[in-house]
Amino acid sequence: MTAAWKAAGLTYNRYLAIAARTVRRSLKETPRLNSERRGQMDLRFAKWENGKQGEGKSLAQANNEALAQAEK
Repeated sequence: MTAAWKAAGLTYNRYLAIAARTVRRSLKETPRLNSERRGQMDLRFAKWENGKQGEGKSLAQANNEALAQAEK
C-alpha cells in the first residue's frame, strides 16, 4: 500500500512542510506567531549542470513556487 503523500506526487519533505504549515496556521495568535518564526528558512541552493553552478535561490522561495505549481 502506497502512502497518501507519495500517491499525491509529493516528496516526504514537502509533505512535512505542508503538514507543519497547516498546524502552525491552526494555532491561536501568540503561539502561531512564535511557531511561524521557527518555520522561517534562510537557506540557499544552486543547481549544478555540466560543472557550472546555476543561479542561487532561496529554499523558501523555491518551496513556495513549487507549492503554487502543485496547487494548480
